[in-house]
Order: sequence, then structure tokens, then C-alpha cells
Amino acid sequence: MKKKAVLFLLCAIPAVIWAQGIIDTGGSRQTGTASGGQPGASLPLNRVVILTSGLAYYEHSGSVNGNITIELPFRLDAVNDALKTLIINDPSSANPSVTYQSENTLIQTLRSLSIDLSDMPNMAMILTRLRGVEVVITSAASVYTGRITGIEYRPSAGQIFTGSNDPWLILNTKDGMMSFNLNEIGSIRFTDPVIEQDLNRSLDLIAASRNSFSRQLLVNLPGTAGRNVSLSYVIPSPVWKVSYRLDLGSARPLFQGWAIVDNDSDTDWINVELSLVAGRPVSFIQQLYPPYYVSRPVLPLSIAGTAEASVYDRSYAVTEKAEAEMYMMSDSSAARTSMMQAEPLYPSMQSSNLSGGVVETASGSDSGGQFEFTIRNPVSLARRMSAMFPLVESAIEAKATLIYSGAGRYPKLGAEITNTTGMKLPAGPVTVYDGGIYAGDALLEFWNENEKRLISFGEDLSVTASVSDASLREVSAVAVSGGVMTITRYWIYNKTYTFINSGSVSKSLIIEHNQTAQTELVTPAAFEKTASAYRFNLTLPANRETSLTVSERRPVSERITLLSLRADSFLSYATNQEIPANVRAALQRAVELKQAVDAADAAARDIETQRTRLISDQDRIRRNLEAAGSQTPQGQDYLTRLVSLDREIDELAANLSRAQAQVRTAQQAYESYINGINLQ
Repeated sequence: MKKKAVLFLLCAIPAVIWAQGIIDTGGSRQTGTASGGQPGASLPLNRVVILTSGLAYYEHSGSVNGNITIELPFRLDAVNDALKTLIINDPSSANPSVTYQSENTLIQTLRSLSIDLSDMPNMAMILTRLRGVEVVITSAASVYTGRITGIEYRPSAGQIFTGSNDPWLILNTKDGMMSFNLNEIGSIRFTDPVIEQDLNRSLDLIAASRNSFSRQLLVNLPGTAGRNVSLSYVIPSPVWKVSYRLDLGSARPLFQGWAIVDNDSDTDWINVELSLVAGRPVSFIQQLYPPYYVSRPVLPLSIAGTAEASVYDRSYAVTEKAEAEMYMMSDSSAARTSMMQAEPLYPSMQSSNLSGGVVETASGSDSGGQFEFTIRNPVSLARRMSAMFPLVESAIEAKATLIYSGAGRYPKLGAEITNTTGMKLPAGPVTVYDGGIYAGDALLEFWNENEKRLISFGEDLSVTASVSDASLREVSAVAVSGGVMTITRYWIYNKTYTFINSGSVSKSLIIEHNQTAQTELVTPAAFEKTASAYRFNLTLPANRETSLTVSERRPVSERITLLSLRADSFLSYATNQEIPANVRAALQRAVELKQAVDAADAAARDIETQRTRLISDQDRIRRNLEAAGSQTPQGQDYLTRLVSLDREIDELAANLSRAQAQVRTAQQAYESYINGINLQ
């Protein structure tokens, strides 16, 4: 048996794919190869997988015979995705190939031919470029043969003063140089068959490129026998959408989902297997289609001069152990490659039976971290048409409730629903019916299996809501240790929700309370919590007003160095009723000691002031004594006063020493007491 040939076209082999599918009705078109292969049967489109990420996976498969060339026309804006994702699976082709016209092939090919039509030249420009070429012209019922010498412009006959010029062809004939008005020449034929061939080739290329928005991909599959082949690729596509219906009026609420699919291609889908994938894969576009040239440095010619010195790294011998390790690595790599080729890249999805009485209209299964829905029956959808396909129909768990999120005058009409469908459902709108009539629209984000969600679809005008806010601060704990008092306070935020139910029936309400930053919930206990909110249940009796107060708190700590406080600050803390009694008693004793220190310090400062005043008087009397002289009666009086001041200053100095000692004693007692307090 021949080894199955699988060609993964990533970057090495260029390919072109049309973004919205294949042009030909029924899929790709096959032709025989130039080597004599027979035309093959069409390769129909049999599977489409549309993703919510804006991509679609297309798969064609069918029977072929002999050498086959499959022609695929694709839209230009999907070429890069094609180069990245195309896969060819042919079990017997040993040398498949893919060819296409690159982005600048047309211009470069036209310019390379002997007759250049790349810039849409007129007749005069074409003939100018072909100077020296031999042509045969017909003019005025005569035939002339000669070589093109050039084109010159002359004033038009009868219009000399209008500035209008006619092109004249200058030919070198056997009769000499002749000129012919191009406007009067009937025909021009080139005698060189190569130029004629290049002219026809240029016209063929231009005709083939009339559609500038598509490219042709030629998949060449050499082979000698009949076999089944397949082509697959991923290309841009409109995303598939989903819409839901929810009937809350049933005994068991009924949930129904529909997929909206757009065939935005030029291909009719005929009995294709359609799958819809919900997920968010990584996807990007890389410019693989345009030719890319690498810049290279320009080096001077190596004509003469000395060679540069070179150094080389030290080499190491390859041991037998190293060779064995290299062989094992190579062998395991080959094994991995073989395993990779043996596994199907896109395995067929199997239907899963859903429990709970679900009426399935599409099978669902996990697929590579995503969730895939496969429509039960083959789908036929004409090109440029859209359709709705049922995804799921199931009874689910649902409970009607009001929802209030802290804003607005009225709470929302809503429901608490649980996904018991057995499927992971993508985001989409939900149309809600209640009591057999339309109740409103809701939005649903991605809904996982067995996940509970809230939806809202209107406002209940029979219930009015109001919100009030208040905040306060309270001391929660005080600790004193090492001369530092730490006060822990709580900022308490209270939000009161008040509802007036003027209806005749009792109603259930869910309050969504947004969390305050850096706080913790105090009361009441929440039955649920989201990333940013708490949820509380509340029953609203008929014709009554009901309130709920939500309290949160945020801790704030304050550290106070007691030795740096003044007596009045100490007294303020000592009389603060928020501070525990034992701490206030300790602070009161500290206040007394602080007052003793302040009193001793004040007494010492008073003595110091008196002493300073006496010394000042003493200096003044000495200056007067020097002026009056010690022998004068006035001088004798100054001497007596100086002696008296000396005695007083000595007494004050002794008193000051005792007062300063008392200050130190009081300060030591105060500091020892403060540092010795240890209250938790």
C-alpha cells in the first residue's frame, strides 16, 4: 500500500484562496493537465465550519482519476489566510504542486515580453518602443514593408493654428524613408513571429486579469489511478450569530436558540455538513502573498588588497554517545512527525445525546477548547443568502424575579435562569415571552453548562426604589506599647435601599450592591457575590414599604508617639469616650505626670528669668560705678547694691539647680511611665 500523501501548505508553497468560498457552483473545477491527464469529476464542497472569530473552515472531497489539475478561484483579500492554512490530502500523488499568479506577476510578465502593454500604451507609444522592427502596413490601398524608424508629430491638416498634431510613422523601405499618417493606416502587421506571439500572450494575460479581485489557484495532483482526494482551508467569513427565545409562561420554562448564518460567497452550498463553533481562538493575518525581498549589503569588489585576519572557535570531537543521542532525537522527531500526519487535523464531530428531555436540533461537543454545534441534516443555502438554523430547544430552570442594581427609579423585570441544556451557549439576544405575549428583550453573555445567570428584560412600574447613603467612623481597638498608641478605626458605609410595592401581590427582588473599594461586608450576609457586587434577596410584600441597609467597613490605623504629645492633646485622648476606660485611665495618669513635668519646667524657667534680670541689673550698676567712681558717695551706694545683688544671684543659682533637678526627675518619671504602658 502506498503511503498516504498529506501536504501541509503553510509558507513554502504559495496558494490563493477566495475569502468567501469557491466561485464555481458545487465547488472546485477540475481539468486535465498539460501532460495529457484526463479531466476529473468535480470536487464538491461537503463541509463548512464557521467560527465566531470571523473565520470559516471549508472542506472539499471527491473521487478523481489520473493526473488532475484542480482550479480554485478565490478572492484576493483571503490569499494570506490561504497560504497559512491550505491542506491537500491525496493518497497516491507523490509530487503535488500548487501554482498561482503572484501579486506582481502580471506587470512583470507584460514588461518582460518583446511588446510591452503593461502601461496601456497607445499605437504611437507601441511603435516607438519597437524601432528597428520590420512591419507590413496597408495605407491608401497600398502595402508597404519597412523597418520602424520612429514617430514624429505634425500639425493636423487644416488645423495649423489650433495646436493639434497627428502622429506620423517613419518607415525605412526599399524605396527609402517614407512617412505615413497613423490615422490613415489601415493595418500594421509584424513580420517577426516572436513579436506576434508576445502580442497575443500579452492580450491573453490582460484578458485573464480583468477581475482584479480574484486569483486562480491551480492544484496539480499527478497520479495514475482513481482515488479520493480532499482539500481544506481556513478563510475569512462573516461570523455566525445566535438569538434565543425564553418562554416564562410554561410550566417548565422553555428555552430555544437559533443560529443565523450568512453564505456571503459566490458558491451555492449543496448538502454540506454545517458546523458552528463558539470560542475565541488566536487568529492573525500575515503577509505571505506579496513577494518579499531581503535587503543585502553592497560590498566593494575584491580586486586587490590584503585579506582580513579571522579567528575560529575551538571545536570538540563528537563522541559515540553524542552521536547516539543525536540519532535518538532524530528518530523520535520522525516518529512524532509520523504520528502528526496519521492524526486527522479536523476529526468528524460525533453527536452527543443530551439529557433532561432536550429536543436537539444540533449536536454539540467540545472542540479544542471551543464548543462546536453541528446541524443535524445537510444544509443547502444559495450564494449571497442567509438562513436561521435551530441550535437547541430545552426546558430549563428559571425563576422570575425583580433585579435592582442601585440606579434608577424602578427595578428591572428579570429572571434567574440555569443552563440545563447540556450545551455551552454563545452570547446573544434573548426574546422573552410571558403569559403568551412578548415581555421584552435581554442580553446573554457566553453561558456555560449548569451556570446560573440573571437576565432583565423590562422595568416594573408598580415598584419604586430609592437609595440613601451614610457614613460614620468608630474606634474598634486601641493598643499602647513602647510609647506608641495605635488606634484602629473603621469607616462604616451604610446604603439603605427602600422599595414601595404598590402592586397587589408579593414580589421577589434581588439587590445587586456594588462593592466599595477596600471594604468588607458587615451586614447582611449576601447569598451571592460577583467580581464587583454583592447580591441580596428581599421579599416585597404587597402594598407595603420595605427597606434593606447594607453596611460595609474599611479599617484605618493611626499611630501616635505619646512622648511627642502636648498636655492638651493628651487630655483630648484621655477624655475621648470612644477609647476604652483602661486606656483612658492610663492616659489620665500620663497627663498628670506630664503636667508635673510642665510645672517643674515652668518653675525652673521662672527662676532662670529672675536670675537673668538680676545679672542685667548688676551689669548696669557696674557701668554706673565706673562712671561715678568708687570714692564718691554715689559710688559707695553702687557698691552696696552690688553686694546685695551678688547674694541674691547666688541664692537664685542654688534654687535654679534644685528646680532643674526636679524637672529631670519629673521627666524621667513621665518617660518611664509612658514606656512602661502595655495595653492591648
